[in-house]
Amino acid sequence: MSLISKRVMVTGGAGFLGSHLCERLLQDGHEVLCVDNFFTGRRANIAHLLGNPRFELLRHDVTFPLYVEVDEIYNLACPASPVHYQHDPVQTTKTSVLGAINVLGLAKRLRVPVMQASTSEIYGDPTVHPQREEYWGNVNTLGPRACYDEGKRCAETLFFDYHRQHGLQIKVVRIFNTYGPRMHPDDGRVVSNFIVQALRGEEITLYGDGEQTRAFCYVDDLIEGFRRIMGTPAAVTGPINLGNPHEITVRELAERILLLTGSRSRLVFRPRPQDDPTQRCPDITKARELLGWAPNVKLELGLERTIAYFDRLLSSGGEMQPRESAALL
Repeated sequence: MSLISKRVMVTGGAGFLGSHLCERLLQDGHEVLCVDNFFTGRRANIAHLLGNPRFELLRHDVTFPLYVEVDEIYNLACPASPVHYQHDPVQTTKTSVLGAINVLGLAKRLRVPVMQASTSEIYGDPTVHPQREEYWGNVNTLGPRACYDEGKRCAETLFFDYHRQHGLQIKVVRIFNTYGPRMHPDDGRVVSNFIVQALRGEEITLYGDGEQTRAFCYVDDLIEGFRRIMGTPAAVTGPINLGNPHEITVRELAERILLLTGSRSRLVFRPRPQDDPTQRCPDITKARELLGWAPNVKLELGLERTIAYFDRLLSSGGEMQPRESAALL
């Protein structure tokens, strides 16, 4: 419980990560203003918070200015999976760029700190491994993923320009693959895809040869990273990588999920999508040194919790009222 209660705004607060952050902030004793337009966020993710007198929900699109009074801002608003951000790529870019401008303008007016949830996607298909914050990336600016990659890169530029030009207190984190309860079942991400397919007894779809590597961070660990960077001195701006530095192949992930679910689904291979990274793994040296942060939840335990969530979700026929946080941990 925090000694000083703040009023904190979370854009994208009804999404996978946003809902967990809202929950954590309430646990810490803060008031929370959750802002979401429900393009990918789901009311079910925050339904159990609506009765809390310190929680407020505002339906709003961050591509339009927002005039509220808060002490701290976390900007998480943007569709974050290829299925969702490629559905309307122009709107995805607008959300990243115009959303950043509007959030930064609000933070400038209020003179409050603001955190940008950036992404490992800004590294593109990296030629440097593992990825350090100093690496400029290898991004196809014309490809189908560019709306997200370039939108997030531009948002980072805006954050640092507001910091240099206006003295704004900013924090930028680059999020690597994160998983856990409240992931959208149809978001096309590898963890949710494999779990849903396994639980339904469908074929497990791997792209390419399945030897691409990823490193998976459980959502609770990531949210702890958010809280830690927001608590750092003003001189700590980031960008800071947040993710799990222990990588595995996509095929190994599928095999672990089959084992944990007891599914008899078989693996099938499809052509690899354009610009799909071969390797994706963070160097978290800065997070360790500046935040004292590293992920704690082991992959098997995190997968068990996530499988249990999707099992309840599928059993309920789709949308599901999340249980209280203690039941999800």
